[in-house]
Amino acid sequence: MKRMTAKKRLLVVFIAAVAVGATAALVFIFQFFGDAVRERSDLYISARTDYPGLLDSLRPRTDHHWAFDRYAGRLELERSFKPGHYVLEPGMNVVEIARMLKLGMQTPVRVTLNYARTRAFLASRLARQLDADSAELMRALTDPQLAREVGTDSLQLFSLFIPNTYEFYWTVSPEDFVRRMRKEYDRFWTPERDAARRRSGLSRDEVLTLASIVTEETNKADEMPRVAGVYINRLRKGMPLQADPTVKYALQDFSLRRILHKHLRTPSPYNTYLNKGLPPSSIAMPSVAAIDGVLNFENHDYLFFCARPTFDGYHSFARTYGEHLANARAYSAELNRRNLSLIHISEPTRRS
Repeated sequence: MKRMTAKKRLLVVFIAAVAVGATAALVFIFQFFGDAVRERSDLYISARTDYPGLLDSLRPRTDHHWAFDRYAGRLELERSFKPGHYVLEPGMNVVEIARMLKLGMQTPVRVTLNYARTRAFLASRLARQLDADSAELMRALTDPQLAREVGTDSLQLFSLFIPNTYEFYWTVSPEDFVRRMRKEYDRFWTPERDAARRRSGLSRDEVLTLASIVTEETNKADEMPRVAGVYINRLRKGMPLQADPTVKYALQDFSLRRILHKHLRTPSPYNTYLNKGLPPSSIAMPSVAAIDGVLNFENHDYLFFCARPTFDGYHSFARTYGEHLANARAYSAELNRRNLSLIHISEPTRRS
């Protein structure tokens, strides 16, 4: 009886040991292969981040830190992790996370380009969407050698950026960003757009330059072809464009609410009161609506326009200077009636 008891005890001890071992194995397996991520989150690891910085960003988003440290050590992750934008999905384990960081299995980010008046403004906006800082981006946006590589010059490089939303890897270099935008620029110029461009007699760069002025003049997409038609008419007649936004650009003072006569004398190749033809390059990043407005400009005989006294954002158009003066007086009278005489809405085209 005693011998049977001893055997039973031995069996119990054996079973307990197996159970403990199995539990330990399960815990061990769970640490490495169990769910380490509970909620979806975006992990941004900059090229300027060191390994302790990576861990500081990763740990609040994950569990099973001991297992991660063990597996990361095996992969030599401290010396081999790749910067980038990573998405941590619920259910991921530490093995998957560590391998993702080692192999650089990034998820692209969506980069939106919209309105920008200057390269510096564009660089600062891009720096909020990419890993590169604004200084690095600004160097690329003004680099003559890079401009030549993509088939333009540093003055026209800004015109390559067509407003849209694009997918990039967060760690894309500024130079590769510019090279990609050249490809997007070529893709934008479809055969249909080029055919419409030839009707205007303008080059691609000239279309974008004029579209940048139209963008500054009106935010009404349905009015853009008519505004573009005014400038096309003035170009064809050899008249100066006399566009107020070009004066603001020449002054680099975009806070101006009213253009005075002293401003019209600002010496600059961008001042279309002093110089005939288009300015040397775009004065802003034109909207796609404005580009298409230039490509599909209205055929009419208007040469002037000013803001409408209805204050609805649209303009009154005129064929003669006399008609234009009447429109301007009506607008001025309404300003006075509303006691808004200090508010300036662009009135770009006066007698040449």
